[in-house]
Amino acid sequence: MQISLRLDGDCVRAFHLTLLERLAALGDVELSVDVRPAGGGIPRSAAALFQLETAIHGLAHDGLAHDGLAKRVPLSALAPYRRSPASPDLVVDLCGDVRLESTRVWRVTYDGASGEAALLALTLAGRTPLARIEENGVAIAAGRLGTEYGGIALASFQDMLARTASLIVAAMSGAAKSVPDLPEPAQAGSPPPMPSAGKLGVRAGKALARRIVQKIYHLCYNAPHWKVGWRQTGGSDLFDLRAHPASGWQELPDDGSRFYADPFPILYQGQLTLFVEDYIHQLGKAIISAVPFGPAGPLGRPEPVLDLPYHLSYPFVFERDGEVWMVPESCANGTVDLYRATAFPGGWVKEATLLSGVVASDATLVEHGGSWWLFATVRDGGGAFSDTLHLWSAPDFRGPWTPHPKNPVLIDIASARPAGRMVRRGNDLLRPVQDCRRSYGAALGIARISHLDLIGMEQVVETILHPGALWSGRKLHTLNEAGGFEFIDGSAIAPRWKQRARD
Repeated sequence: MQISLRLDGDCVRAFHLTLLERLAALGDVELSVDVRPAGGGIPRSAAALFQLETAIHGLAHDGLAHDGLAKRVPLSALAPYRRSPASPDLVVDLCGDVRLESTRVWRVTYDGASGEAALLALTLAGRTPLARIEENGVAIAAGRLGTEYGGIALASFQDMLARTASLIVAAMSGAAKSVPDLPEPAQAGSPPPMPSAGKLGVRAGKALARRIVQKIYHLCYNAPHWKVGWRQTGGSDLFDLRAHPASGWQELPDDGSRFYADPFPILYQGQLTLFVEDYIHQLGKAIISAVPFGPAGPLGRPEPVLDLPYHLSYPFVFERDGEVWMVPESCANGTVDLYRATAFPGGWVKEATLLSGVVASDATLVEHGGSWWLFATVRDGGGAFSDTLHLWSAPDFRGPWTPHPKNPVLIDIASARPAGRMVRRGNDLLRPVQDCRRSYGAALGIARISHLDLIGMEQVVETILHPGALWSGRKLHTLNEAGGFEFIDGSAIAPRWKQRARD
């Protein structure tokens, strides 16, 4: 197949090279480029904004600036790809100006508008862009793009460029065809002024330039201090209530030098034990700690049970074959590992590496339809950690794990990332999900899985819960229960440390 990539010759970015490389890796394709100037690109002031953010937020140290997808590269970098023939089999249009009636055209849009200026405008406005790949007005693939770097334009922009590449590649295999409807508007307020289709208009382009200048003068970044909430369910949990309980939540106290997050309880041999991510500010990484619970609440404070050289979180614990197992998040190590407790709640030994060479977040296991399934969001080709859902299946939780043939099964910042154990209610399999449209872990969704097999996965998001008067935090992030207790987590109102946001 002959594929032509239409891009703006006045602004060639590392993103375009990455996209071409990923398309070439599909095999049986012949790539070319159409690099005519498109006009109406990102204002020059964006470069000043990106440089300022790089200096203030240490993006160069994180590798986000120097090696990022927004980095401009010379036109000569496209030399390996010949100029587009008159009639390619398919044109992937990033600019919104291709009008070839005799050729298939896939137009990439963000909330209906084409071009990177439209994407940056949505990013600066705090929107959650709905990216679509359309052929003759019909969606071939779609995804809600996201970032964990809300408030940092450069990092957010690069995350969404990376996921745009993922969406285009997914469209080639027929994956990521749609995103689920949501039970509430995607965002409060109205979108930035832009046309419903085509490139960013002149008026909207001026508005974007003004917004960039405002952003330069109002740069700020404070990471939240997370906390865990708990309560006795009394027989009705959030899956039943679909609202915060009238009694509110009690908080698991911390000493201020650390925070607790990702609560996972387990009732084992009559004792309820809560496992948490224990983030130590001075070390800049987390370990896994545990605390026993009695009828009135925690019996002491969380004590370390698993400490490794890299960051650990999301301690997914479960009982099987009379023993307790854990799959903690270890995306900093590029693995998903299975541990077994030899001296519960401690004595953890690694039994197997379930996945390797993958940046997978919040791995969540469930047994369904005669198979084990592993859900995790994957940082696919860079980009956000929370918007691209991959599945694996196995005959046993120890493996071997096989990737789903339709990965990624979902690209959606509002409902892709797991937020706790899946539960069964009658014939329904309910899945807690993170709604990260406003920011990472900002709200908690409850989705019903309507279809799960090797053909694909479909879910219906039935409820989205936000922080409020009964949960005095800015975020609502995880949901788990065991032994008549229910646990959530989120961030406190006043941040205490200036640091990079949690992944």
